Amino acid sequence: METILNLVAQATGISIKQTKAAALLLEDGATIPFISRYRKERTGGLNEEELENIQKQLIYFQGIVDRKLSILASIEKQDKLTDELKSAIENTWDANVLEDLYLPYKQKRKTRATIAKEKGLEPLAEIIFKQENIDINKIASSYLNDVVLSVDEAIQGAKDIIAEQISENAKARERLRSIFNSQAIITSKLVKSKIEQAEKYQDYFDFSQELAKCPSHRILAMRRGEREGFLRIDISPDKINALKNLKYLLIKAKTNTADLVEEAMIDAYDRLLKPSIENEFSNLSKEKADILAIQVFADNLNQLLLSPPLGKKRILGIDPGYRTGCKVVCIDEQGNLLHNETIYPHKPQEERAMSMKKLSSLVNSYKIDAIAIGNGTASRETESFVKHIAFDREIRVYVVSEDGASIYSASSLAREEFPQYDVTVRGAVSIARRLMDPLAELVKIDPKSIGVGQYQYDVDQKLLKDSLDRVVESAVNKVGVNLNTASKQLLTYVSGLGPVLAQNIINYRKENGAFKNRKELTKVPRLGAKAFEQSAGFLRIPESEQALDNTAVHPESYHIVEKISKELNKSIDELIKEPNLLKTIDVNKYLTKEFGLPSFELLVSELEKHGRDPRSSIKVMEFDKTIYKIEDLKQGMVLPGIVTNITNFGAFVDIGIKENGLVHISQICEEFISSPNEVLKLHQHVRVKITDIDISRKRIQLSMKNIKD
Repeated sequence: METILNLVAQATGISIKQTKAAALLLEDGATIPFISRYRKERTGGLNEEELENIQKQLIYFQGIVDRKLSILASIEKQDKLTDELKSAIENTWDANVLEDLYLPYKQKRKTRATIAKEKGLEPLAEIIFKQENIDINKIASSYLNDVVLSVDEAIQGAKDIIAEQISENAKARERLRSIFNSQAIITSKLVKSKIEQAEKYQDYFDFSQELAKCPSHRILAMRRGEREGFLRIDISPDKINALKNLKYLLIKAKTNTADLVEEAMIDAYDRLLKPSIENEFSNLSKEKADILAIQVFADNLNQLLLSPPLGKKRILGIDPGYRTGCKVVCIDEQGNLLHNETIYPHKPQEERAMSMKKLSSLVNSYKIDAIAIGNGTASRETESFVKHIAFDREIRVYVVSEDGASIYSASSLAREEFPQYDVTVRGAVSIARRLMDPLAELVKIDPKSIGVGQYQYDVDQKLLKDSLDRVVESAVNKVGVNLNTASKQLLTYVSGLGPVLAQNIINYRKENGAFKNRKELTKVPRLGAKAFEQSAGFLRIPESEQALDNTAVHPESYHIVEKISKELNKSIDELIKEPNLLKTIDVNKYLTKEFGLPSFELLVSELEKHGRDPRSSIKVMEFDKTIYKIEDLKQGMVLPGIVTNITNFGAFVDIGIKENGLVHISQICEEFISSPNEVLKLHQHVRVKITDIDISRKRIQLSMKNIKD
């Protein structure tokens, strides 16, 4: 284990002391959000990203250990495990080198080499491989028999054996791997018979680029085209240079047998080595592209989950439409459905007056505070219609992303919540709730369906799921969860809980009413001391008599606050209202090995927040009132917009019509940036200029450069 810890520390650049502390906590079942927030003294203040890197590397190197044991057992079973080979396997931590060492001992299907060995030609191959100047035809003739009928057949069989040996030579593979790493070119060509169906891949009909410099989105696009049968992909270095390097390594003489070895070497390259190493680099480049695409998705998802909430307000939600009308719902401060109906303000019915009257009545009857409109079909027309209604008080109107709402509305969860209503009502409820609390609503939807990804269906699905689950877990625990109102889905992501305990909490609430304090959590079936330790700090109870229950102060630190309270002769409520009082005390009196300065600073910051939501305040987006469809656009127009998606190559911006425009990374700002995330955030309000419009392909090119206010 000590070796693994050293390797992890080296791979992450984190000290061995911190790595060891983090590994012990993870092994003990602590979650990353818990360690990051409440065990800063143990880890030296490691953040979530650093802890995640440690966890990933621990899993990776443990996987290497398991693979070594499997390989050693396999070779030993063949009775071919020498001390030298055993030492080489035990001392390597490179997965490729490990597989190279094992390659000669892997159980193989029938190959040209194994067939030649069965014919008794292995000794002849050994003679040729020595590269001595001998009469090889005379020697080969001694190997003729009922299955080897000619000298040429004998020599060819020997070359087949040599080719396979070269392909399994660890040094040859490493040399070729190095050449691929520095010189490989990725090339894509059109499958000519598919030209009519492959139009969307026309950028890759005849494309080549250095593999090391090829952006992740291009690799994923080409791989999708290949998977769909439209493109052929090749990854290879210059063949002449590759063979020159192999010749330098393998050819030791200028003899007639050396010429045969060289022929075998070329065959090994074409038939065995090049396809094998190409497959490695194909997988490696895909893996790197996956990681980058998933990181973009994770960054976007994190921003989306932490979008500003409107808070506990009464909201009227509208899922807009034309022919089928606009589905309207009213929800209370807890997100409960109060009323639903359909209005028809647009063509073909165009019942504008009746629809206005209905909305005015609903706003008054249900004491509505705000209106949320989905951003899909008929969104702008519905927004304009609603803003023309003369309500008797100010009602703010928000346009809300409805990506994934249809997924939720058709889910078993939605059916369980609203068994008596159809998908249109459930979708409208989801839109309204997203305005109230995006995080609480979006955790109910598969993150892939939320619409902020890049090639999310092309990347490794397990890697994607694991990454997005961590993002959701981090966001939920960063914000905190109201124990008495949270859904099962929200509770599931709380540190230390999971679906079983989340359901048990819901059941306990139904049977016993609202939780009165955090201590009551211990009465929930199967929620033991460990789960309480991991989860309690992330759960909030605004109604609790213990004011600290509505903060991120962990119950294990309550006694510290109580001591301070006693010293200052102030109640805890007074400390929360006047957190500056904490600056008057001698901090050192309260610090221990477990409760150090980082924990004290966290305590102070939480008292200052007094349970307030850490997310920023929501803003209303005002689109240009003259723009409703792509045909309304003109080149050179400067319009307000909101960032809806960020990718490695740019950002998509909603300018108030059905089609989002693209701001290429080169058009975001004057300075060079390596990622749009350096400058832009999801839901950021921006001003953009129309630079190009392709109505037939529904594409809009935008720029953020040289825009004067």
